[in-house]
Parts: sequence; C-alpha cells; structure tokens
Amino acid sequence: MGNSRRRGPFQRRGSIDAGRRQKRRLSHDQPGVPLVSKPAGDSVSNAPHPGAWAPLRLPMFRAFWLASLGSNIGTWINGTASGWVMTDLSPSPVMVSLVQAAGSLPIVMFALAAGAFTDIVDRRRYLIVTQIWMALSAAALAFLAGTGQLDAWSLLILTFALGSGAAMSMPALNATIAELAPGNLLPQAVALGSLSMNLSRAIGPAIGGLLLVQLGAWVAYGLNMISFIGMVLMLWHWKREGDEQALPPERFFQALRAGLRYAHMASLFRAVLVRATAFIVFATSVWALLPLIARRELAGGPGIYGLLLTFVGIGAVATAVFMPRIRMYITRDRQVLIATMVYALTTVALATIRSEAMLYGIMVICGAAWLSVLSSLQVAAQISVPAWVRGRALALYIMIFSLGMTLGSLLWGWVAEQAGTPAALLASAVGAALAALAVRGFSLGAREAPDLAPSHHWTHPSVAEEPDQDRGPVLVTIEYEVALDQRGAFLDAMQPLGVIRRRDGAFAWGIFEDIAIPGRYVETFQVDSWLDHLRQHARVTREDQRVQETINRFHIGEAPPRVSHFVGGTPASSTAYNSMETGP
Repeated sequence: MGNSRRRGPFQRRGSIDAGRRQKRRLSHDQPGVPLVSKPAGDSVSNAPHPGAWAPLRLPMFRAFWLASLGSNIGTWINGTASGWVMTDLSPSPVMVSLVQAAGSLPIVMFALAAGAFTDIVDRRRYLIVTQIWMALSAAALAFLAGTGQLDAWSLLILTFALGSGAAMSMPALNATIAELAPGNLLPQAVALGSLSMNLSRAIGPAIGGLLLVQLGAWVAYGLNMISFIGMVLMLWHWKREGDEQALPPERFFQALRAGLRYAHMASLFRAVLVRATAFIVFATSVWALLPLIARRELAGGPGIYGLLLTFVGIGAVATAVFMPRIRMYITRDRQVLIATMVYALTTVALATIRSEAMLYGIMVICGAAWLSVLSSLQVAAQISVPAWVRGRALALYIMIFSLGMTLGSLLWGWVAEQAGTPAALLASAVGAALAALAVRGFSLGAREAPDLAPSHHWTHPSVAEEPDQDRGPVLVTIEYEVALDQRGAFLDAMQPLGVIRRRDGAFAWGIFEDIAIPGRYVETFQVDSWLDHLRQHARVTREDQRVQETINRFHIGEAPPRVSHFVGGTPASSTAYNSMETGP
C-alpha cells in the first residue's frame, strides 16, 4: 500500500525513516498473538499440493502425533474397560450411560477456562501439568481395580477426574497442531489428528477387550497411566518459541469475554458450532448404548464389544487415508450432510440387525461416516479462527461438542431404559437425519481456507506521549469522502468492517453522514482502553485487510481518509496531547 498513488486510511503520515522503524517494530512485536512454530527450510511447507502424510515429515509434529496416538490408545483402552466394568457393577442403562457422561461433563464445565489458559499462559508447562494429572487419575483406577475396591461411584468419580484433565488439555493440544505445522499443511495436520484418534479407536478397544478377558481391568487402567508418559516426554523436549509480546497477556475473565465475543461475531465459526451441535446430540446414542448392544442384544462379552469399536476405527482409518482426495471433489457442507445420513442409516442397522458378522461390517461404515463428519468440522473450526483466539475458539467447539455428548448420553440412556435400546437407536437416527437437513443452510465455508495470518498493516499510532495502557475508553474516528451515487454501495461494504471492529474488541461501532456535506462520512468505534486498542492492531488479518481495501476504493478525497484517536480518562502527566492524524 505504501507504494500506491493513494495511501489507505490505515497508514499514518510521517517520515519514511519513522515508517521503516515502525515496520521493523511490528515485525517483532505481535501483542496478543501466539507465535507459530514453523520449521525453517523444510520443503514440505512449500509443496504446491501436499499429500495427506506431509506433516509427518516435520520432526516435532511427528513426535507430537506419535505421542498423541499412544495417549489416545490408552484413553480408548480405559474407556472400553470402564464401559464394560460398569455393566458388571450396575445393570442399569442409566448408570452405563453415566460413564460416557462422566467423561464428557468436565469438558462442558472446564473447556472455556482451559481455552483461556491456552491463550494466556505457557502452553508447554500447562500441558505437562494436565498430563500428569490424568496419569495419577488412571493410577488410582488401576489401584482400586487391582485391590477389588472399585465400585460404581468410585468409577464415575475417577472417570470424571480423567475427563477433567482431558477438558483442561484438549484446547491446548488442538491449538498446538497449528503451532507445529505451517499454515498450508494445517488441514492435513488436523486430519492426521483425527486419524490418530480413530486409529487408536481401532487399536485401543481391541486391546482393552483382550486385557479385560485375560488380565483384568486393573491392567487396562495401568496401561492408560503409562500412555501419558510419552506425551510428557515429548512436551518436556519441545523447545517452544516464546511469545515476543510487547503487551501483557489478557486477564483471565477478559480473555473469556474476548473468546465468546469472537465466536458470536464470526459467522463461519458460528456455523461450525451449529453443525456440530446438530450432529452430536443424536450421534452419541451409538457410543452410549453400544455396551448394551454387545451384552444384551448380541449376548456377547467384552471381546465382542471391543471388536465392534475396533471395526469402527478400521472404517475411520480407511476414510482418513482418502480424505484429502475426497475434499478435492466435494465441499465440507455436502460431505457433512451425506456422512450424517450414512451415519443415521448405520444407527438403524445397529438397532435392527442381530448378526454379529454383519454388524462388524456396519460398524466399519459407521466409523467412516463418523470420521467424515468430525474431520470436516474440526478442519473448519481450526481454519476459521486466527491464532490469537484459537485456544478459546477450539475450547468452545470442544465444549459444545461435549455438551451434546453429555446430554445425548443421558437422553438416549433414559429412552433406552423406558422403551428399550433398539427404540432409542431408531429415534436418534431419525433425529440425526432431520437435524442435518434443518441446519444445512449454515455453511462451513469454501474449500480454500481464509487467510487469517496477521496483516500488520495497522502501524502503531503516532502519539505525542504514549498513554497509560489502562487509560480509556478510546474513540477512533475515520473520515471518508464518497461519491453521491456510491453511498449505498459504500454503506453495504462498511457492514462487514463493523463486524470486524466489534469482533476484535470494540464495544461500539457506527457510520455517520454529515447532513451539511452529503457524501462525507465518519466511522467511529470505541474500545475499553488504550491497551485493548493496541491489541486490535495485532488481531487484524489479511482477510480483514481485503475488506478495508475494498472500502478505501470508495474514498474520492485527494488526501487519504483522516484518522483520529481520542482517549478518555486522566493523562499520566500534564503534557498536552496534540491532535494528530494517524492509523487506527
């Protein structure tokens, strides 16, 4: 923009040297934005069409993925053991479904807080603490099961403890994927994360069922405890780049509000939440009631239950391999719709078919549909938010997903107790299909990811004396001159910019026309403090820059739009502030 004939409204006037100094400053100071670790000199990130396995060529991502795989296998071993052990401790469908609820309820309770911590504390140390917590919880389960002291309520309490550790770690683990893989490999990296979960789904339940039959539940729980060690070692050796922040991190509750505000204002991410809710409330019936299908309807033992879950994982893994090619020919919206319908049909089959061999084949299709939906939603969630709010946004996605699992588990457990397991599965299948049709208007976006990298095209405001960071509120005004016949188009173009202003921290925004000089407009927005306005500078993305450039084309004045800053409160010194023209 600096070389164009007309400067935009977000460039401040000043000497060329001052501008260059400021540019150098912005290239190092990224307040409020976690740095993304991108391995230097790796040709993987420069590949024009990277394959599904390309992120695994990055050493730290490969170590992270393998550690995650081991931890996920342990989690599925633990879940398989707990689901089956509860059928021994209590025959009630509600108690069996409570095992699922006890694991997912903590995510509903703690995920938002975990997202805030993910974005404002040292992520590596934070993750180490959560992994140790889960290892200790699994050790307690192993001890009680090995000594014969495990009852239904202690199982639920310790499952809740494990779920709490998972809740506190999930947003950070998901956000770490974006730190370890370059932007153009993010969809593949997210898909590999889903593959890790579903590969573990294929391996873990089979191991869990075998351990239950041969050695007992305490061995399964002990193996889960060991599985956390790999992640702790990986995190211990991860040389994460520190955040070079010129500004202090947001306070906890301020960070929570910023994350919720972003989710509310960002239409693409909001669509992800709606589609996820519509799917998971009904889809969770399969996982909540599958132990009862294995025990009651198939008259089987833990081995059959583990095999059913294993075939789910096989279908998911097979689908993950072909997912990059599938995405070349079908949009995420259509993929989610089709996969949900297929999942509903497999749920009907699970409710009506009693052939063990046939159900294994059905569960392969079920796993493929499950992976297709989850992978599409997870990719959409990751690419729809910028780095500065990624932990909080993913936490909200995880919370909504887990809330659906918790409520769905309780709902379908209650329906199964009242009307029988097959009836509950049939009802959930109908509900899943109807919900998918009802929300198909909420688009997950185009195939190409939006460019949410920081643009840094807002230079630091030029001031006579730097205000206190807590001083405020701050009022920013931008004056435009617009041709009379372009006023309608200009106002339409301004609406997305208003959303961006509010999304990134403004509590008020408006656009006003001077009634004495038609075509002269003043845009205003306000933020709570000078520090919050400086954070806005770091949050502007390249997508936002394109919106601003579109608006700039409507300006017909000889000089660029005039931008002014006004700060409320009492100045720290008696020095008078001069009125200056600057960029927001």
